[in-house]
Amino acid sequence: MTDTTLVLGATGKTGRRIVPRLRLRGVPVRAASRSSATRFDWHDPAGWDAVLRGVDAVYLVAPREPGPAHDFVARAAAAGVRRLVLLSGRGADRWGESDFGRDMRSAEDAVRGSALEWTVLRASNFAQNFDEEVFLPALLAGELALPAGPVPEPFIDVEDVADAATAVLTEPGRHAGRTYELSGPRAITFGEVVDLISRATGRSITYRRTAPAAYEAALIAEGVPAADAHDVVAMFELMADGLIAETTGELAALLGRAPRTFEDYVVRAAAAGAWG
Repeated sequence: MTDTTLVLGATGKTGRRIVPRLRLRGVPVRAASRSSATRFDWHDPAGWDAVLRGVDAVYLVAPREPGPAHDFVARAAAAGVRRLVLLSGRGADRWGESDFGRDMRSAEDAVRGSALEWTVLRASNFAQNFDEEVFLPALLAGELALPAGPVPEPFIDVEDVADAATAVLTEPGRHAGRTYELSGPRAITFGEVVDLISRATGRSITYRRTAPAAYEAALIAEGVPAADAHDVVAMFELMADGLIAETTGELAALLGRAPRTFEDYVVRAAAAGAWG
């Protein structure tokens, strides 16, 4: 056994930020993803044992479908892994029978049902969704159209999520059996988001509310698999119910500082030329 930490999804939004943080702290890191030198694929269990060999702690993001996390956690325990840190979604236990997030709820069940030391980080929607892939093309085109109305969302900066995960991964025992509900410092609507980005960039960008069915059809027309498009719309339905609209103080309690504001994120992304 070594003190190596395995970071799955190492090229993703959180993973690629966690890896250098751990290395700066002197933590041996094994960075794994489908495109990393150390390859990991949820659909290729034959490669899991090699990735887990000699690992003490694992950071994992739920796979896109329910099921694989249970087999992976069992393999991790058999390999001698002692700690698991799972990234999940805000208020996952309050989503009821929603089609959204079945993958995250399944992963939570797998982690909690293990004999390993575990911590779950439930994060609000990422601020970086507006400059990294998800909503970026629409913003660059000048209009973001979503099935989201006046119910606000406490967007969280991915840098804060990475700080939280790094803290948990480097403080064994302190966070055992804990579930942290992580949010930004205040909730804002998508319309306010677009207004902030428009003002910061000096570009004319507008927000338009669209019907859920129309948005789902638009996603499918863009090539998004029908099941994924349905899940995205289900997420917006949860948001409209206000189930994840409130802010929490748990990130501040975990890190000993306030979370980054959305305005801070917008300024940094605009300065980096994210929106042209």
